[in-house]
Parts: sequence; structure tokens; C-alpha cells
Amino acid sequence: MDIISSTQNKRIRYVKSLQTKPRFRRSERKLVLEGGRLIAEALLANGKPDIALYSPEKADYELIAQLQGRDCPLLPVSETVLQHVSATQQAPGLLAVFQLPRPPMPAVPERILILDGVREPGNLGTIWRTAAAAGVDLAILAPDCVDPYNPKAVRAGMGAHFRLPLVESSWNEISRYCRELAVYVAMPSALKKYTEVNWLDSWAFIVGNEAHGISKRALELARYPISIPMLGGAESINVASATAIILFEAQRQRLAEASR
Repeated sequence: MDIISSTQNKRIRYVKSLQTKPRFRRSERKLVLEGGRLIAEALLANGKPDIALYSPEKADYELIAQLQGRDCPLLPVSETVLQHVSATQQAPGLLAVFQLPRPPMPAVPERILILDGVREPGNLGTIWRTAAAAGVDLAILAPDCVDPYNPKAVRAGMGAHFRLPLVESSWNEISRYCRELAVYVAMPSALKKYTEVNWLDSWAFIVGNEAHGISKRALELARYPISIPMLGGAESINVASATAIILFEAQRQRLAEASR
């Protein structure tokens, strides 16, 4: 097969549009994964590849064989073309288009993470990855969050998009999801420490916007503000770091209970 060397090739323009146009990603219901690790994670989670572009000189041919085994069309391209469609400064040797992941929804979610206006895609992807690792059942994006399929969010998620179900909902829908749950919200001024919460019960946990904190609608829904004690005059920490601290405390309690 001839190597594609033109950035004006129809299929190359299609992949580029998926990378750069959120509405197009949504309408096509597809996203682009770059690099062997992300693609391998997606295949392991039974993700459905649609097309792959690779550099004949740099690609992982073992992974290419796996894609071929899933009947994925494989297009050899020049380094210039690969860099053109990549969302990174240094394009990897392989990228692939996958159908938007749809991990199975839990019948009755007992551990829900709600993202309230998180705008930085790296933060969102890191939070999603953390939530998947910490045993969250469902992630919900409240209004005004960044596109969860933004290339930077996908890279930071490191495959969590294919493992942890996510829904984008209005606050009215979120209220219905949380009707039977204790709803916590992280706030620096809260008197109750996150370690004082009984995380063995069913819960929802809200984390807020990086710059402006928790929205009015989130405060109306949350019943229990909690905080992370800080020393050295620090007033706050990064939202992804705070989320990790609290979610892994919840996991620690569950593991301790299970080991009894």
C-alpha cells in the first residue's frame, strides 16, 4: 500500500476534524487515541477501532496486528501527515480512531462523582482516571464542564474513558440520580474532615471549578461539606489532587471493611 503523504487526503482531513472540532466528534461519535498505551488500553476494554494511521518506521507492529485482528483499516502515512493530525508536539508512531466508549452503566450506582464546571481538560482526564482507579461507579459531568473527549482529556484519562461510565446531565437530572445518596462537596471552609466521613454508605461527591469553586446549584444539592486539613498556610490544592485524596480515603475504608 502506498504511503499517504498529503494532508489534503479525505481520510486525513476526517481524522484532523475529529481532533479539532468537538461538535464533529459528537456528531460522528468517535474520538482519536494517540500512542500504543492508550490504544492497547482501549482494545483491552473491547473498544471498537474504526481506522488507524501509522508510521511504517515507528509503529508498534504487534499492536498493528491486534488492530488488524479487529478488522480495523490501517493506513501508512508520512511523518508529516502523522504530525499534522496529532494533537501532541511529538506525534507517536500510531494513532487510531475509536467509537466513543460506552462502558456499561451500573444498575444502582452507589459511588458517584460529580464534576461541577471543571474546565481544564487535563484536570478532567486526571480526575476520571483517578475515579476509575478508586472504584467510583459513575462519573457525571454537570453543565459547563469541558468536553470530556478533548484530546488532552483523553490523554490524561489513560484509558479511563473505556472503563468508567460517564454521563453529561442537567442539575435536575443529577438531583434525581442522587435522591437516595448522601451528597458531599469539597470546600476549604468546611468543619468536617474528609476522614470523618463514613464512606461505606452510598454517596455522591461533588468537586468544583478550578478558579471559582462550587456553583450555586451544586451547593443547593450538597448536604455535607467536607474539607482536607492543610498546613503551612496553604488555602487550597489542585482539584485533581483533592479529588484523589478524598476518593482514595473512601476506597481505603471499603478495603479495610472487606478485610475484616
